[in-house]
Amino acid sequence: MHTQKGILLESGTNELEIVQFSIGSNKFGINVIKVKEIIKPVPVTVIPHSHPHIEGIIELRGEILPVVDMAGALGFPASLEPDQDKFIVAEFNMQKVVFHVHTVTQIHRISWEAIEKPSGLNKGLMDQIIGVISLEEGMILLVDFEKIVVDLNPDAGLHSGRFTDAGKRETSTKRILAAEDSPLLRQLLGDTLKSAGYVNVTFFDNGRDILDYLESLCNNGNRITEEVKLIITDIEMPQMDGLYLTKHLKADARFGELPVIIFSSLITEDLRHKGTMVGADAQVSKPDIGGLIDYIDQLIL
Repeated sequence: MHTQKGILLESGTNELEIVQFSIGSNKFGINVIKVKEIIKPVPVTVIPHSHPHIEGIIELRGEILPVVDMAGALGFPASLEPDQDKFIVAEFNMQKVVFHVHTVTQIHRISWEAIEKPSGLNKGLMDQIIGVISLEEGMILLVDFEKIVVDLNPDAGLHSGRFTDAGKRETSTKRILAAEDSPLLRQLLGDTLKSAGYVNVTFFDNGRDILDYLESLCNNGNRITEEVKLIITDIEMPQMDGLYLTKHLKADARFGELPVIIFSSLITEDLRHKGTMVGADAQVSKPDIGGLIDYIDQLIL
């Protein structure tokens, strides 16, 4: 497998760019669209009684940002060459976080189809990995940064308490399809949608599985909008990402009427245009489950 050079500007190509970094001799990756900048380490102010993997806070251009010790969070020893260390300033889930890594090397452009999901049999480190990329020079592990942040601060994640029921809601049996590769988030999302009255939700691991299912409905002679009323999709998923899925659905006359809501940690003011370019009917940043339910109420056929 080879990597392409250049900046990925187009939406819906089913590709991503990753920044490769290292912890010790191990290679990891972060989606480049989560990265605001990469800087040399600066002095950190220690916060008493904070989580052991929180080094402290820094001030960067007027913002106070937490610094996460990635070696500690992933179970590795501290850097042997601290003068090579880097701070990756990232933004997702409506927050900015600084990740302290040992080196930052290069950017790879790859297809989501080339990313394999870690085996469910793996424990420990692999619980914090969302994908495995095999390159000629070795494997790169895509880190689940959202999980790391939630492990450090559970209030930052998706949970049913984020949706406040403003009274009794009617039960809807209208069918919703949802693409989400995290089993935990599928469970939380399903429980919360059920509490909001949406009891007929079918989950898929990625966009490819949803597309194959819709194709099978068409092949059986079904009119899609009679079978399915709305699509919810994450963006980052192996095999087929949510941007490519949305672009494909909106370009196909059989599926174009289906409302598509992108529900992702990557919905920021700087990145919202990507969902607009592929025709998404709405975009909601995780973990704003209340906002997601509001859009479902408005859009469901």
